[in-house]
Amino acid sequence: MAQDAQPHTTAEKGKAKADEGRKTKGDEPKKDKDGKLIAPGKEDGEAKEEELNDEDQQLKNELEMLVERLLEHDASLYQPALEAIKDFIRTSTSSMTAVPKPLKFLRPHYEALTKQYEAWPAGEGKNMLADVLSVVGMTYSDEDRLETLKYRLLAPSDEVGSWGHEYVRHLALEIGQEYQKRLADDKPFQDLVDLALSLVPFFLSHNAEADAVDILSELEMIEEIPKYLDENTYPRVCLYMVSMVNLLTFPEDQQFLRTAHDIYKQYDKLPQAIVLAIRLNDIDLIHVDFDSTEDTSLKKQMAFQIARQQIWLDYPETDEDGDVADCLNNIKLPDHFKALAKELTILEPKSTEDIYKSHLESSRVSGLTNVDSARHNLASAFVNAFVNAGFGSDKLMLGDGSDTRGSWVWKTKDEGMMSTTASMGMLMQWDVEMGLDKIDKFTYAKEEQIKAGSMLAIGIMNAGVRLESDPALALLGDADNLQGKSVPIKVASIMGLGLSYAGSNKEEVLELLLPIVGDTSLEMQVSAMAALSLGLVFVGSSNGQISGSIMQTFFDEERTSQLKSKWTRFMALGLALLYFGKQEDVDVVLETLKAIEHPMAKATAVLAEVCAWAGTGTVLKLQELLHICNAHVTDGGGGDADADAGQGEELVQGYAVLGLALVAMGEEVGQDMILHTFGHLMHYGEANIRKAVPLAMGLISPSNPQMKVYDTLSRYSHDTDNAVAVNAIFAMGLLGAGTNNARLAQLLRQLASYYHRDQPSLFMVRIAQGLLHMGKGTLSVSPFHTDRQVLSRVAAAGLLTVLVAMIDAKHFILAESHYLLYFFVTAMHPRFLVTLDEHLHPVTVNVRVGQAVDIVAQAGRPKTITGWQTQSTPVLLAYGDRAELEDEQYLSLSSNLEGLVILRKNPAWVA
Repeated sequence: MAQDAQPHTTAEKGKAKADEGRKTKGDEPKKDKDGKLIAPGKEDGEAKEEELNDEDQQLKNELEMLVERLLEHDASLYQPALEAIKDFIRTSTSSMTAVPKPLKFLRPHYEALTKQYEAWPAGEGKNMLADVLSVVGMTYSDEDRLETLKYRLLAPSDEVGSWGHEYVRHLALEIGQEYQKRLADDKPFQDLVDLALSLVPFFLSHNAEADAVDILSELEMIEEIPKYLDENTYPRVCLYMVSMVNLLTFPEDQQFLRTAHDIYKQYDKLPQAIVLAIRLNDIDLIHVDFDSTEDTSLKKQMAFQIARQQIWLDYPETDEDGDVADCLNNIKLPDHFKALAKELTILEPKSTEDIYKSHLESSRVSGLTNVDSARHNLASAFVNAFVNAGFGSDKLMLGDGSDTRGSWVWKTKDEGMMSTTASMGMLMQWDVEMGLDKIDKFTYAKEEQIKAGSMLAIGIMNAGVRLESDPALALLGDADNLQGKSVPIKVASIMGLGLSYAGSNKEEVLELLLPIVGDTSLEMQVSAMAALSLGLVFVGSSNGQISGSIMQTFFDEERTSQLKSKWTRFMALGLALLYFGKQEDVDVVLETLKAIEHPMAKATAVLAEVCAWAGTGTVLKLQELLHICNAHVTDGGGGDADADAGQGEELVQGYAVLGLALVAMGEEVGQDMILHTFGHLMHYGEANIRKAVPLAMGLISPSNPQMKVYDTLSRYSHDTDNAVAVNAIFAMGLLGAGTNNARLAQLLRQLASYYHRDQPSLFMVRIAQGLLHMGKGTLSVSPFHTDRQVLSRVAAAGLLTVLVAMIDAKHFILAESHYLLYFFVTAMHPRFLVTLDEHLHPVTVNVRVGQAVDIVAQAGRPKTITGWQTQSTPVLLAYGDRAELEDEQYLSLSSNLEGLVILRKNPAWVA
């Protein structure tokens, strides 16, 4: 160390001097062209600035001369000088990145000109000078001074646009800043509003629709935009406005959607308008849109869009052939689904072994993963139900024999029989008439579990479709089922009603189930299931009658002991679902819950809040939820009360983690950030947070197997905490639901070998395998549809119900309440594109299917898809895919080629 600090040797000094000498020879002081020395440090900037060519030098001299004239006392020179300066600025051309030369040369004189402005008397000359100062101020002023705006307001003009696009954009920026300041100081701002409105036509006529929307958004007056639009500008403006909604807060997001809806309506684009009405969940508006056309084909297309969101509209009987009512009721869905299966040659039922592929597992354990036990047979029933869902045929359950004795049901026991019988409902999904024949014989079984299963099967089968005869209400609402002694039959009937009428707001269901919620003589399981079913039926309706009844249960002293039940969480979930997507409407409930001292009250409040803000991507809510996850939960050491409080706190944090995924799932940037945050929660979180994280990762991208997500889940599936591992396995199934993803299938086969001795974990691997191959790869559980614009409340509610049960998998799904997995039914939907003619007969056309491209605010007419392949309909669409018609022989009546689309022959088409 001492040697390092020694002074340099003589030789080194000499060497350094020689180097310096070499440098200084070439580095003699620089002089400008007048022979004056240039100060060090100024060579680069100023010398270059001074090196002007003759043309620039002449321009500089002329501008300086004009400025001198303005500074003189001869008023007659002012106007010609200002006209000349204006002319120079307007006619100057420069590259997009450089400041125009006249502005550059006028910059040093800016302060002198502002002083001169103050000295001049009012008049036209003063206004002209303010005009020029406003433009020069764009290059000179500090950010806080807002000179461009100041002088523009002092010199009103109709020709703001003549100064060019960059000037107008700069002015719009300063208007926004000044508006916020004046708003904060409570000063009048009408002059800013008038100026902003004068800029909007300029923006719209120069392909800057985004800037026009931004300035009006900044001034909180977006509803003014329709009057400035025309046939050419409205599509781009609406596209930009709708894409902004995810980034706005309540109530601005609603205002944007309503304004865009009104614009589409004004230009007679009803399919686009009704999509926005559906997003707003405004039933009256949907009715108005639906009834505003006489075009029957267009009505049918809108009916398909409404039915896809599972909004039940009652269509008047004036419908001549009943086609529109069939579209609204989803009656033809099974036929179209089977037509797709036929096209893809997948009608042949798959057996569970086709999914497990035990021969690919390591030979050491292949015999051990397929043991013939009741548990394994139950897993097979679930896998069989998920894989053959909607196909109406399988190799396990729907045998030809009329006898129920030979059925697979008898290879399971207790609650397993209920779930196994119920699996027939999923096999016959949507096909109610055929399904009722198949299930009928099981409704007469002596065993209550089988009878309960048949009730649940009827409910599952009716999910998403509606028949005039209402068989589900007649069979499940029967007093013998709902008021009998058998708890399984009661629970199954109530759950079946919830699944059948999810999203329908049906009053008859309310009359049947509301008394059950408030009946203190019943077990908590029955009342909680009734509350949950009502939550599903009236999802997002903020029905005061139901919420009042559920709240009363929390206040009821007779129920206090029952609130400790594990089922209480579903009563809380029922309450939360009523406010799904209602945003600030939920605040009343949150205030009431603060008055309840029971530990479940806080968990209920978190659940209600995340449901209310689901899919909005609101950053403030995400921060609040992360703050909840940050708290440290202490174990209750002081008796039962503390233990309950600790358990309540643990649930609060579990719900907060799920809430992060639920709130962020609507917005892509938010999704990526939350996935990143989940990594931190796994590292530093408590056990209760860690077991909820895999579930949240599944919820954030259901049926969208992103590699970064499933690789992380694959790591968690070997976690030392079994609860984390089980949930990670389930999340892998949810992530790939209905995609047949080969990498996930391989990972799950490896997990089956790894967990061959651990029956509960192996059961979950089988469930995940069933989900992965759901509908033989034709179904999706993603709650988003219509080009990922619309969040289906019913689908998200079903997913959330399953995940709330999975937070405590050991006591629900892995115990005897595995039938809760059937809540998936509300989210299951074919991910197809089927094209129909105006009489609803299938028509085959060529479509290009490719990865969707975001074209919002892009110039020109960019391609909306990339890397496409041409296929003939019907086709499957993966997550993120978009389709467009290959030629213009047909015109689509829908705004998006997705689901059931009606095509109309193009009268102008020439082959």
